[in-house]
Order: sequence, then structure tokens, then C-alpha cells
Amino acid sequence: MYTFDIAAGSKQELYRDLHAALDALTAGEPDAIANMANAAALIAQYLPDLNWSGFYRMIDGELVLGPFQGKAACIRIPLGKGVCGTAAAERRTQLVEDVHAFPGHIACDAASRSELVVPILDGERLVGVLDLDSPAPARFDAEDARGCEALMALLAPRL
Repeated sequence: MYTFDIAAGSKQELYRDLHAALDALTAGEPDAIANMANAAALIAQYLPDLNWSGFYRMIDGELVLGPFQGKAACIRIPLGKGVCGTAAAERRTQLVEDVHAFPGHIACDAASRSELVVPILDGERLVGVLDLDSPAPARFDAEDARGCEALMALLAPRL
């Protein structure tokens, strides 16, 4: 169906290739759940050292679990609670090197040590968040944040 040649070079090249692959997978597809499912699978397949990759959707003022790759997860997260709820409430990416040091962290998987959560904004509308967890401390950096923000900017109008 789709064949992707994701670069094994620099992180910048990896995110450039992920962006192109996500664009190819979601272009012209109007179903938000299908697009989130493919995005979660693509990210889980090509970003190393993840134990969870997925989405929480904004529904009736709270985050509700969407498509993901990984262990079963928390279903509902109030705004302002945990890393995901904080990213949604502040509409700002959360890059957490040590989730155990994050006040109010919600531990869905005890193996998770670091987390990156990117709010998904379609104009002023908060669609939800992308949530990435890793069993490695300090797995994510500013380049990961920028790369995932670009992926979500591409995906937001397709959700």
C-alpha cells in the first residue's frame, strides 16, 4: 500500500521524512480517527525508544483517549492534570525529562520515564494532544519537540 524510505541519518532528516510520510498517509482522508491511527503507527514505527505513541482527543472539555500504539492507557484526563492535561490547558508543548519529577504526573505505564506532549491546534480550536512516552530518561529534546510540532501542524486540519 505505502512504502516509506525513512532516513536513518540525522534527527532533522528523520523528521523531514516522517513529515513526508504522514502527508502521504493522510492527504485527502477526511476521517480523523483513521488519520490519528496512521500517525500513531507511523511515529511508533520510526521514532526509537518509545513505549507509547498516541492521541488524546478534546471532547466536551476533557481529553479522551484516541488511537494509539502501546499498552492500555488512561481513558479520560481533565484539563490541567498530568502532562497531557497541562499541555492542553496551556496550549504549549511539554517536554518532560523525568516524569516522576512532574507534579501531578499520571502514570498509565510505570515503565515510562520521559514524555513529550504536543497540543494539536487547528487555528484556535484545540483538537487534542499527541502523547509520546519513553522508558528512557530524557529521551526527548528540543529537536523532537520541533519535529512533532511540525507533524501536528500538518495533521491538525485533517482531524
